[in-house]
Amino acid sequence: MNTQEKIGKIRENIEKVLVTKNEIINLIIAAVISRGHVLIEDVPGIGKTTLVRALAASIGCSFQRIQFTPDVMPSDVTGFSVVDMATGELRYRKGAIMHQIVLADEINRTSPKTQSSLLQAMQEGQVTVDGNTYQVPKPFMVLATQNPVEHIGTFPLPEAQLDRFFIKISLGYPGIRDEMEILRLHDGSTPPISTLEAVVSSEDILAMQDEVDKTVCSDPIKEYISLITAQTRSNPDLILGASPRGAIALMTGAKAWAVINGRDFVIPDDVLHMVSPVLAHRLVLRPEARLKEMTAERILKNITNMIKVPDSL
Repeated sequence: MNTQEKIGKIRENIEKVLVTKNEIINLIIAAVISRGHVLIEDVPGIGKTTLVRALAASIGCSFQRIQFTPDVMPSDVTGFSVVDMATGELRYRKGAIMHQIVLADEINRTSPKTQSSLLQAMQEGQVTVDGNTYQVPKPFMVLATQNPVEHIGTFPLPEAQLDRFFIKISLGYPGIRDEMEILRLHDGSTPPISTLEAVVSSEDILAMQDEVDKTVCSDPIKEYISLITAQTRSNPDLILGASPRGAIALMTGAKAWAVINGRDFVIPDDVLHMVSPVLAHRLVLRPEARLKEMTAERILKNITNMIKVPDSL
């Protein structure tokens, strides 16, 4: 199978257990092959956990769910050292982060100290415990969820941590026909997710990641990306614009979208498609902009509308 066929297989497999837009699944796949992490913000019961479990099962990766609560400690995430009574030596006991696909459920319900314990693994692909560094397995991806409605007893993610997430998505409520299909899938004693089998291997995912790395992003496209991010930093409706890390993520996301669409080079449409998922959660609006009912997505739309699309690639 070529890359597009493998991506199609992953998409079809996830759709066996989750009724959602193709766009959402494609964005998740783009994050996987970009080595990125995903923040899913939505109300309970929409299918966030099902999506993550279906992804892990489809690509043959190990899966671990961390249910974040205020009493979860950093060592629960990263692991800890214990004394081997036979030898007297310290031995590393793996934490929940030592899996390929990690669901950080309700990440905003745990303390900032525990939230930050994810940062090194997300950014560097490793954790440090008692001065020793341990590599996380590859491929590695964190998908975190948070409820946008309930704020009592939560710890909002700081901008520095939001910037570590490659994209932010929302599944949204299904339409009537989609909800009828959901009811059909669950009209039985066997949960659909339990029957899901891998359609590609983790080695296939690593190969796709290498393919994204080799995808050509020309200088005119890089300039286009730089103009977009520069405009977010000078926009009067924003306190905080996109960082250089955001610009890198946008370029990588555009490369991944090109691969998903069967190209080995980036075109402006790839950039435009990834602008909002990659950059919106990195922006901080001014209070007066919120009063005008402005959103990060609308501001990004206005910015891209006024920047000239490159004529040449």
